[in-house]
Amino acid sequence: MSFLARVPQIRIPSVWVPRMILYAIVLTGIFLPSIYESFLSNLWTFLYNSRFYRFSGFETFETVLCYIIIEPFYTYKFGRNPNLRIDVRASKQKASGSERPKIPKMRRPSKRMGEMFVYTAPLLMMDFTMIKKFAGVPVADIRQSGGYSLPLVNSISGDISPSFLSPTVHNFTLNSPLQLTRALPAEAPSSRRLLLELMISFFIYDALFFFIHIAFHRIRFLARIHMPHHTHTEMHPQVTNKLSVAERLSLVLFANFALNIIGSHVLTRSAFVPFFVYLLVEVHSGLDLPWSYDKLMPFGWGAGSRVHAAHHRTGEGAFAPFFTWWDRGIEWLDERQRMKSL
Repeated sequence: MSFLARVPQIRIPSVWVPRMILYAIVLTGIFLPSIYESFLSNLWTFLYNSRFYRFSGFETFETVLCYIIIEPFYTYKFGRNPNLRIDVRASKQKASGSERPKIPKMRRPSKRMGEMFVYTAPLLMMDFTMIKKFAGVPVADIRQSGGYSLPLVNSISGDISPSFLSPTVHNFTLNSPLQLTRALPAEAPSSRRLLLELMISFFIYDALFFFIHIAFHRIRFLARIHMPHHTHTEMHPQVTNKLSVAERLSLVLFANFALNIIGSHVLTRSAFVPFFVYLLVEVHSGLDLPWSYDKLMPFGWGAGSRVHAAHHRTGEGAFAPFFTWWDRGIEWLDERQRMKSL
């Protein structure tokens, strides 16, 4: 029996209403983009003219803001709803001496400022030193945002490549000591482009992390780095950020690569962040909520918190963070190989 099949399932309330709402938004957004054209155009005009949105560290602050909103919500739900907790272990239940399991040790927000600094410091360092290169932005605008003079009339791009695969350091001068702004595309994306880019980028990210996650479990020195993420008495929301600097950077860099490799619009990136943070906290929440994303997705495509909690207990299977495609594929290949050897 495969790892995913061994994860215990429970009966859940009907999710057809939220599922139909989600499907309606996605399908109309893809096939009837004109419905959302005015909204997206007005939203992008507002953001395009916002100095804060043009700030080079915007995505780092957006990520932190999403985390400090989403994670405490799940932590509150965790403490108040013992019946929803899915990773209470027998020894802990017995030690508590009551029907209500003891809440695992978690840190107060005031004690986590150092954690926030460790997370944001390397990201802000890159924000303030590297030029942002986004799809649909003229090279002249990229150069200007990076403190470089405009290219000569007969030059197309000067000495700066518009590709994110060719990183460029900011031109540090007294007039431009840090990379503080980012150049943005002038046009808003259609709802079709935004939704398809979101789906494809999450698909790519899930694949990238699947393989690096296997490496973190199979390669000895990487396993030592990853081990603290699994050292907890019970899965709970704060486990989400119980990561080394290397692991945190891998999350961000893989997400950036997945978005950049398909030329995502900046607005797609902004929409990606809250969904990304939500999914990370959801799978580490230790809670089985009635409308969690894995219950909204069809055909068992979503992994969810129950599957990820089983992975944390055993260190086996469910290496993809959000979805089940890659793990199912590996299990199918293993089963096929086993049948051939019989």
